[in-house]
Amino acid sequence: MQIATLPRPELIQMADALAREKDITKADVLNAMEQGISKAGRSKYGPEYDIRTQIDPNTGAIKMARYLTVVDEVEDEFTQISLAEAQKKDKSLKVGDEIIDMLPPMDFGRIAAQTAKQVITQKVREAERMRQYNEMKDKKGEIVNGIVKRVEGGNLILEIGRVEALLRRDELIPREMYRIGDRLRAYVLDVRPEIKGPQVFLSRSHPQFLAKLFMAEVPEIYDGTIEVKSVARDPGSRAKVAVWSKDNTLDARGACIGMRGMRVQAIVQELQGEKIDVVQWSADPATFIVNALAPNKVLKIVIDEESRNVEIVLSEEELSLAIGRRGQNIKLVSQLTGWHIDMMTEAQESEHRMNETKERVDLFMKALDVDDMMAHLLVQEGFSKVEDIAYVPLEELAGIEGFDEALAEELQNRAKAHLIMKQDTMEKKVKELHVSSDLESFEGLTLEMLVKLGENGVKTLDDLADLAGDELVEIVGADMLNEEEANAIIMKAREHWFAEKK
Repeated sequence: MQIATLPRPELIQMADALAREKDITKADVLNAMEQGISKAGRSKYGPEYDIRTQIDPNTGAIKMARYLTVVDEVEDEFTQISLAEAQKKDKSLKVGDEIIDMLPPMDFGRIAAQTAKQVITQKVREAERMRQYNEMKDKKGEIVNGIVKRVEGGNLILEIGRVEALLRRDELIPREMYRIGDRLRAYVLDVRPEIKGPQVFLSRSHPQFLAKLFMAEVPEIYDGTIEVKSVARDPGSRAKVAVWSKDNTLDARGACIGMRGMRVQAIVQELQGEKIDVVQWSADPATFIVNALAPNKVLKIVIDEESRNVEIVLSEEELSLAIGRRGQNIKLVSQLTGWHIDMMTEAQESEHRMNETKERVDLFMKALDVDDMMAHLLVQEGFSKVEDIAYVPLEELAGIEGFDEALAEELQNRAKAHLIMKQDTMEKKVKELHVSSDLESFEGLTLEMLVKLGENGVKTLDDLADLAGDELVEIVGADMLNEEEANAIIMKAREHWFAEKK
């Protein structure tokens, strides 16, 4: 049944006005109106009915209809119709089709009008929030400009267009002070959709804020010719930025500093005087670390790639400068390069090497039952652990000057026997310490680690999960785990907590 519908130009005018005011699309407003009118229709004809509304986007004419779905067996008489009944009206209908019964134009009473208004207001707000979220989520990881709207307990509420964003006190640069109405720039840390609208979290202390500032100031970074490889910051005090150029003819460091330091100086002013060292990045770890320590002169550098530890030797005069006040410089170098760094003077390095050699010689003499001379020879050939001797190719061991295949085989047999005995001893120790089976079978922990954990009262998976990364490193030793590996183990140990909550 066709029912004549009259044009309603006032609806189109209202939709246009709302769309402009809320900065959303006209289609979103019309959709909200359709849902509001549909709800008003259900309040008149019955909430059980499936009533839908269409508004002509050109004329504003309203079409309201009741929809019935064709089914084999009716479960809901208000929204469904049997196939037999449907085919009485139209033989071509089949299961899954819809019958549309047009409803007469609605005379909006006070209650129906109020219902429609509430729904329209709610749906327009939802559309506005979704528009705000979609706008801000694309800005995650970028710098935005905002105006301080409120100050709450040291936290700043910024107005960014039509959206409010939170800049927490601990994400500000130390000693920064802002008042209502002040303009500032910040890095968008996160954007989360919430019922009351998108929650936007900002930062001025995040390392990537500095990286994005360089992108804004240095055209070569913006166009991709120069790349910011890593950033380390002590916000408000000092920072190091590692840069690299894809064009070998372009000096990445010089381009970032700018003529007479103008480019980097603009960033220093933005960061309240934070001193910035621009470092030339290198794929070679030793070169990169030496560059990060400049202008301090490195006399010697020893890298252990397996543990990501670096030993650096400097002169007595350079050592304190390289470490920096309260260890700031060496901490930033470590963050920038991703390596754990130990610094020492030549005298300290010599003493360290002597102690290290003595420890290894004593280990080989005891484990392999060899004399001092042979133990020294093994150390000089680069062997540091009994495992190295047990599993090195036999020909490599036999190739040492003064060795033959028989001697090499005997040393390997002694090394393997020592390791078996050591493992048996540790397994017994683990049992004596009453280490739980779930911790004993936990992937990533060696028997030696289990013994050290047990001796320190860490005997269950929950005990391990309760530790912090630095605590685990301190218990088992930095030679066995670095902090990154320790944090990964602890997070894995905590997985059963989250599984239990589900």
